[in-house]
Amino acid sequence: MHFKHPEILYFLFLLIVPILVHLFQLRRFKTSYFTNVRFLKELAVQTRKSSKIKKRLLLATRLLLLTCAIIAFAQPFFEAADSKNASNEMYIVLDNSFSMQAKGKKGELLKRAVQELLENTPENAQFSLLTNTENFWNTDIKSSKSALQNLKYSASSFDLSSITAKIKAHKSAHKKDIVIITDAVGLQEAAIKNIDFDEKPYFIVPEAEQKNNISIDSVYINQTLENFYEIGINLSAYGEDFKPVSTALYNQNKLIAKTIVNFDAKKKKINFTIPKEAFHGYVAIEDNGLTYDNKLFFSISKNKKTNVISIGEPEKSNFLSRIYTSGEFNYNNYSISALDYNSLEKQNTIILNELIDIPQALQTTLKAFVSKGGNLVVIPSEKSSLSSLNALLGQFGKIQFGNLQSNSKLITKINFDHPLFSGVFENKITNFQYPKVNSSFAVSSPYPAVLSFEDQTAFVTSVQNQVSGITVFTAPINSANSNFQQSPLIVPLFYKIAQNNQKTGVNALTIGNNQPYFVDVLLTKDAILEVKGTEDSFIPIQQILNNKVKLTFNDFPETAGNYSIFDKKQQVENISFNYKRTESDLSQANTNAVSDFKTADTISTIFNTLQTERTDSQIWKWFVIFALLFLALEMAIIKFVK
Repeated sequence: MHFKHPEILYFLFLLIVPILVHLFQLRRFKTSYFTNVRFLKELAVQTRKSSKIKKRLLLATRLLLLTCAIIAFAQPFFEAADSKNASNEMYIVLDNSFSMQAKGKKGELLKRAVQELLENTPENAQFSLLTNTENFWNTDIKSSKSALQNLKYSASSFDLSSITAKIKAHKSAHKKDIVIITDAVGLQEAAIKNIDFDEKPYFIVPEAEQKNNISIDSVYINQTLENFYEIGINLSAYGEDFKPVSTALYNQNKLIAKTIVNFDAKKKKINFTIPKEAFHGYVAIEDNGLTYDNKLFFSISKNKKTNVISIGEPEKSNFLSRIYTSGEFNYNNYSISALDYNSLEKQNTIILNELIDIPQALQTTLKAFVSKGGNLVVIPSEKSSLSSLNALLGQFGKIQFGNLQSNSKLITKINFDHPLFSGVFENKITNFQYPKVNSSFAVSSPYPAVLSFEDQTAFVTSVQNQVSGITVFTAPINSANSNFQQSPLIVPLFYKIAQNNQKTGVNALTIGNNQPYFVDVLLTKDAILEVKGTEDSFIPIQQILNNKVKLTFNDFPETAGNYSIFDKKQQVENISFNYKRTESDLSQANTNAVSDFKTADTISTIFNTLQTERTDSQIWKWFVIFALLFLALEMAIIKFVK
């Protein structure tokens, strides 16, 4: 037993006072003489005995009363088992990712968790609340009530390591108690073990009862017809025994097509045919699982021609005019002597076709062109000046040409994973009619090859970045040196090179992916592009390039939907944003990841446990009660004991 004010116990020495009073209490008796005391002797003895018992009882009760009163003022208590952590700070981590939309026994997991926090968190309890996107430091349940009630689902997945890093960075003189409320979807055992917890946290893992869910994964142009687009839509089913699902296509919120999808497999693909024109809408399904992945917003821009120019002798560039047709491209060819340098900045792609020498002025212009988002293609000549060629390429990376090699080589390998060949081949081809070259340059390049020779050296290599692309051939492709112009590979290769970083299909960006977006617009000085939706708007990070603007969105917007890009009040083009589909599979809930940690069913259980383990047992009230009882006992003795 411990005392808050042990110094008061010194007053127990006062107990000697009633004892002394009792022992040394003096009474003077008057002697009376009777003629006969035979009849009074027995009665006098009985009175004396009764008086002694009464006095002793009174002494005992008064001593006990005084003792209890003194001890009560000293405030005795029994120390709690975990009293050293009584001053710990509380941190509540609440997962508000889209998987928390799943329904448990009492409704949506997130809404139920919020309700339990509001109902069971003590009003005097101080804590910090952290979600996937928001932080509320040193608050209480009254102050955070409004924020909790208005808490929205986050497009960001639950990242426990980053949240715990924020908690550690929040400096404090006290230890920390961490309560983590999550459905454990996507939680990895290896990842959680790598987190350096000062103290093991408490986990509350609400479980979804309904784990079936259907997700719209992607939309793309499956086929381009003369007057129509065939739109392909990929759907995924997670769970078992799905009923037919209604799928609808909307343009500008107007229903244009609808069908029923039967899930006889986990993956389904359906097609819609729409007119070959601008599109700004979404595809939607009716599913009882998660709601965030029941819509996918997308846009299709009106076709714009791509500007391509080749620099070289016309007779060597005829094959390019057959690839870059007038329906999709604005193609021109100029010799080096007739080149208008001012026209270069208006191009999307520039091809250096077998130039013997590259003037310094052209090198400077091309460097600026590439830095502002242009695509550059370099095809060497057998007579190319290696010094000027390497000087040009040295500005963009580490590709360097060596000596010309006169041995014949076959082009045998296609890098199907390279961005220039993405979406070109339905199946990987390993046996095709191999083109060949009679001579080629030795090239030093750390970049992955697009096409390779039989000796594994590069025939075409590429430097790709978010803004631009530099594609380099290691051999001339004129008809005298190579039959590559007759190969079926030449059309998709040059087509994809010209269209690199251009919008040629479905526009459906993912929130949080930070992929750059290029807008074909010439901005006036100090002009700023703004992205506007039906409910919100924002200004993205933007960089002005030659004839376009590079936009970077970071984590904006917060809400998926169809948006438009504006230059002041003038609409430039449409754009669409969607949430990541990382939360769609509810079977990823990994409760085993928290098996080594303390768990609880509700937040009230944790608060009660901590209070029980860390609150001292105060017993001074019992001594007050005893003191009152002894006081009552004293009064009873005085009144009833004779």
